[in-house]
Amino acid sequence: MARRLLLGCSAVGNTLVERTRESHGELVAITDDTGWVSTLRDRNVATVEADPTDPAAYPDSAAVVLVASDDPERNVAAAEAARRRYPDAMIVAHVGTNPTAAQQDALEAVADRVVDPVEAVVSRVREATGVDADEEPVRLLRALRNLSGPLLVVAHDNPDPDAIASALGLARVAEEVGVPADASYGGEIAHQENRAMVNLLDLSLRTFDGIDLDDYGGVALVDHSRAGINDSLPEGYPVDVVIDHHPPRGPVAGEFVDIRPDAGATSTLIEEYLSRIGIEPDRDLATALLYGIRIDTKDFTRSTSIPDFEAAASLSAFADESTLERVESPSVSPETLRVLARAIEGRDVRGSTVASCVGEIGDRDALAQAAERLLDLDGIAVTFVFGYMDGVIYGSARARGADLDVGELLRDALDPVGSAGGHATMAGAQVSLGILEEVTDEESLEDIVEAFVAGRFFEALDDAPSPPSGGVPEFPTD
Repeated sequence: MARRLLLGCSAVGNTLVERTRESHGELVAITDDTGWVSTLRDRNVATVEADPTDPAAYPDSAAVVLVASDDPERNVAAAEAARRRYPDAMIVAHVGTNPTAAQQDALEAVADRVVDPVEAVVSRVREATGVDADEEPVRLLRALRNLSGPLLVVAHDNPDPDAIASALGLARVAEEVGVPADASYGGEIAHQENRAMVNLLDLSLRTFDGIDLDDYGGVALVDHSRAGINDSLPEGYPVDVVIDHHPPRGPVAGEFVDIRPDAGATSTLIEEYLSRIGIEPDRDLATALLYGIRIDTKDFTRSTSIPDFEAAASLSAFADESTLERVESPSVSPETLRVLARAIEGRDVRGSTVASCVGEIGDRDALAQAAERLLDLDGIAVTFVFGYMDGVIYGSARARGADLDVGELLRDALDPVGSAGGHATMAGAQVSLGILEEVTDEESLEDIVEAFVAGRFFEALDDAPSPPSGGVPEFPTD
């Protein structure tokens, strides 16, 4: 199989051949320029002297096609022929010398990437042409191209910065190959820093309310991996693309599935796709992705891998550091301070776990911030802070270095009487007050809520299984 196919040659093609021929597998070149035929063969490149626009001269298969003559008209013809012959290949096309607007448009309609000027992007094209057919960027582009209509990118409910940025980043990749995409989420963007990120960067996301799934030709999940589990999709809804860094807790289905538990953030994976495909993120997207990595790795102090550092370094060149500073330092509301004080004062500590009822609240976001801050207590690995407002009990859990999954823990404890879910280190729950709300004595209501919720929480904690010695179980991902 020809991993890479060069159609036509020029200074661009010659430069790329010289830089990649030693390290990226088999390369076949097709050109009818006698001079380039001789030059390529002198470099031990398998070269066919033939018309690069004639598919009869093409090999049986190719993963990546580079169209690289100086003639814009022939480049259009070669790219169109290559797309017909290799519908799933990545096609990178050089515009040639002095292309017309129509020729530029024609190339953009058929190629995955059109490059011009050469001097500014040759290194990016080199990276694109080094992608093998079984590597993630090519498989992702193939899955996106196979969709029958627009893509709906779904973040988990009440998304954090990593989920928000990843949804927007995947939508950007889809749009690069001509697939319209909407980034969406269920629940609400509650945390102060999360709201600041969306507002300061003017990020465009759709809430799940009002979305008609029939309007889309495909669905992608980011930062989680099962439809209907911690998102607003129906449980078991068909999914085409899954990109996540959390270990799967059950079988994962999709045409394209990329789950890497070693990565500290899903934003790291998205940055890799952007870089490998040759998409330069705009300022707002780069800033959001960088913030997503920093938050999920706790500024590179938690579950951090080498790719996380590499992605952050790449994004820093495009991100707006001044905006990032404003996102990271929002004002703290009096309600947040009050809830944190109540959480500390009323904490129930059992081993390395602490639960705290803070009574009636005015801002759900304060629960998450209090749960995060309680992790700083000496010897604490799991926190759960809960309170109630508008007839609903809300809870937020966090974990650090614990041997259990707090998302599963809250599901076991409170999903039977409400809704709950999340990830191994971050989760949330809500339960209707129901008949408890009819209690008129405020102190009695708080006592009843505390006994009910904390009782279920600690009971589920006692029943939680120990992790297997081999770590997280493996599940099929396709």
